Amino acid sequence: MAEKTRKILVADDDQSMRIALFEALTRNGHHVVLAEDGQMALELAEKEPPALVIADIKMPRLDGLELLRRLKERSPELPVIIITGYATVNSAVEALKHGASDYILKPFPVEVIEDTVAQVLDRPPAAPGEAPPLRRKADDRFAKPLIGRHQKLLQMLEKARSVASSKATVLILGESGTGKEVLARFIHQESDREGGPFVALNCAALPENLLESELFGHERGAFTGAVATKKGKFELASGGTLLLDEIGEIPLHLQAKLLRVLQEEEVDRLGGRGPVRIDVHVLATTNRDLAEMVKEGTFRQDLFYRLNVIPLRLPPLRERKDDIPLLAEFFIDKYCRLYAKPRKRLSREVQRLFLASDWPGNVREMENLLERAVLLSRGDELQPGDFWEEEEISRQNPPPALDPGAAPDSTAGGGAGSGPVPELNGTSLREMERQMIMSALRKTDDNRTHAAKMLGISVRTLRNKLQEYRSQGGLE
Repeated sequence: MAEKTRKILVADDDQSMRIALFEALTRNGHHVVLAEDGQMALELAEKEPPALVIADIKMPRLDGLELLRRLKERSPELPVIIITGYATVNSAVEALKHGASDYILKPFPVEVIEDTVAQVLDRPPAAPGEAPPLRRKADDRFAKPLIGRHQKLLQMLEKARSVASSKATVLILGESGTGKEVLARFIHQESDREGGPFVALNCAALPENLLESELFGHERGAFTGAVATKKGKFELASGGTLLLDEIGEIPLHLQAKLLRVLQEEEVDRLGGRGPVRIDVHVLATTNRDLAEMVKEGTFRQDLFYRLNVIPLRLPPLRERKDDIPLLAEFFIDKYCRLYAKPRKRLSREVQRLFLASDWPGNVREMENLLERAVLLSRGDELQPGDFWEEEEISRQNPPPALDPGAAPDSTAGGGAGSGPVPELNGTSLREMERQMIMSALRKTDDNRTHAAKMLGISVRTLRNKLQEYRSQGGLE
């Protein structure tokens, strides 16, 4: 409709980004004007004021933050969205200070910019002298973004958006390393509680005698060592969102108290004289099967039903392999910038191995592998030796990368160049994974924490893999 057509000025020195934004925004009915640097954007905005400006930070002649400052001097009410592939705390703070409407880290799915533009344009104008609120806090901008275009992921994100502003408890399910906390932060940022606190508690990281105090708080003198009154995480998160990470690790004797808090929306501090009212949106994550734990008697059925109001399941990386190249590109770019390394890319052989892998540690495993490879590599192309030990690679004898334009390899037995691509996602890859785990344990004298860190996976994932090998007779 005509009233929805707004003029949007896009300033970015990256031609591909300008084209992508032009196509996405015009598809939504907007009139889009493009500028290839900050100075050009400023001149266009002065000539014919837009309804919204989208500006990259790194641009020639005039960078995005200076453009933001000058635009706000002339038109304080003009909304400006900052996008960048070079996020820093200082730039986020500067953007917030000078009135940016949002701060988005590249690369991002097109749905993110479409949603942000829609919200910014529909947002009522700020009062005189008041900067428009950032839809995301500056410090939240540096949480890992959700990267991907796979249909399962996008459908799950849409469901998350639809329940973000409700008080219904959300149970985020998924294997270790799939990004459950990232999704929790996304829900908080998309909710009407975004201006409130986001408090996270890892229920598996604390001993039982401290977990109750961390959750519910205590009064001075409630127990030995309680020298001062302390608010628990529920109180600290009041008005915002509380994430209970690894909820399946809460001991049975605390589950009843947690259930009461969720039902009554009030907490009793240890040693307290009366309940304290709270207003919290509770999110919980787990990589365990809570329904099975209920059957085993290790998790309360009533608490499970109370938590499982809105279940969201993050798909493992092996189920969205079309996102692997996108994720790899993002992490390579991230760590090349972080460590001031020249731009690198995956070799064909590594691409094959990545696409064939089952990724037991999911996105976290990939990120840690790529960080290590960026640091270790000497050339501009990441090779298998940058990721794995040479002896492990040679033992598995991975097939060479296939170049569609290359001639068949006459040295390969049976004319491999023209034959089918050897399967890497079967026994050989699983064996490579097992050998890597065993090698890491040997090198760390069976220290599982250090071995998991070396492998780029969580201790829980390592433990689960060892249990799997033991059940299959792969361990003595």
